[in-house]
Amino acid sequence: MAKITFLGAAGTVTGSKYLIEAGGKKLLVDCGLFQGPNELTQRNWNPLPLDAATIDWVVVTHAHIDHTGYLPKIVKAGYRGPIYCDAATRELGQLLLLDSAHLQEEDAKYAAKKKYSSHANPLPLYSTPDAQAALNQFKEIPRSDSFTISPEFSVRTHDAGHILGSCWLELTITENGKQTVIVFSGDVGRYDQPILNDPTPPSRADFLLCESTYGDRDHPSGSVADALADAINRVAKRGGAVVIPSFAVGRTQTLMWYLRQLDEAKRIPQIPVYVDSPMAISVTGIYAKHGEDHDLDFTNAEQQGNKDPLNLREVKMTRTVDESKAINNVASCVIISASGMATGGRILHHLAQRLPDAKNAVLLVGYQGEGTNGRALQEGAQYLRIHGQEVKVNAEVVTVDQLSAHAGRSELLRWLSGFTAAPKQTFLVHGEPVALESFRAAVTNRLHWPVTVPAYLQSFDLNS
Repeated sequence: MAKITFLGAAGTVTGSKYLIEAGGKKLLVDCGLFQGPNELTQRNWNPLPLDAATIDWVVVTHAHIDHTGYLPKIVKAGYRGPIYCDAATRELGQLLLLDSAHLQEEDAKYAAKKKYSSHANPLPLYSTPDAQAALNQFKEIPRSDSFTISPEFSVRTHDAGHILGSCWLELTITENGKQTVIVFSGDVGRYDQPILNDPTPPSRADFLLCESTYGDRDHPSGSVADALADAINRVAKRGGAVVIPSFAVGRTQTLMWYLRQLDEAKRIPQIPVYVDSPMAISVTGIYAKHGEDHDLDFTNAEQQGNKDPLNLREVKMTRTVDESKAINNVASCVIISASGMATGGRILHHLAQRLPDAKNAVLLVGYQGEGTNGRALQEGAQYLRIHGQEVKVNAEVVTVDQLSAHAGRSELLRWLSGFTAAPKQTFLVHGEPVALESFRAAVTNRLHWPVTVPAYLQSFDLNS
């Protein structure tokens, strides 16, 4: 009897993991880290509620850490099967998982050095060798074509328009001669955004898992270019720095696209722009490589002799620690650094350096999860605790919601409108409680579909 168990992204935005069981076999869709408050991140340290060695296959929708970051843990715990994904996700995963492991190793060392951990000998969640072991199990599957995993499972990927390689999955379960189709939305992207194609609409499913990150609201309709230009010009005029916590995959490349347009139009001053994330630098090269995901504007820019539409005159790519530290000596500049919610990595050092000075500004350019430093800044925190120290927040804080890579409420409803018939059951996932309940009401009232908001570790029969 086929069933699904929600091992993550249930009642929260992160930790995506969905266990499908059929014909005595187990398939895990996504395998992400929990992020945010301690009660969530503690789940990363807990063992899965099943033996990892009993999982037969893993399929991932895209490379973001909240969808892939737990893979080294299940491999370390005994999972030996393939990890299926498309080509771009495999390439991005090489960078993301190794970077995740490295950051955790560095954070553990720093915690030990500064003695701000409650553990005498703080350890990383997993190591670089653990991440490499998981990467060795990655296997490519076709983009936008059916792939047979086993007699019980076959999967077809469709463009989700969220980041490079992002897909929503159409999973067909065959059991006792009967077929059941489940659609996993992954993260649905935006419409009419730069670089990437629009999300491909779905058409049918017996069961649907739909993300609800922005299920309670739409993104502002104002111009991204105008918002960026206004902030950069305002801060540059007072001699300050613009610090942008940015996801290395997707958001950084979108920012570079807009900054390139503003630079060419001479709408911003020629101040240094630092991309201070070795991973983001490498990801930018992968973005340029995978033309199958590029929208018409990006493709036209490439074909018109501009072989690098993500570059600009004053950009400086900083890979080494010494190069990163040297940015402290530059008063007026733009700093783009990971992580996007300011939960770790080099961005914390830049925030510690720049937040106390009112000349500076922090631009929040994406979703800021509950319990993260980014959310604290967004909600007006006067102090931020960074590496065990209280840092005064005097810098201006600006939110540019238009840059989100997640579909807003209306865009999610637009994506759902592609279905020719109502699924038997729609499960809303990947959202905070308010967003989940708001979107449940919207889907129920507008589409008249049966909707469930599953709880963490809850299971459902898929044969009814």
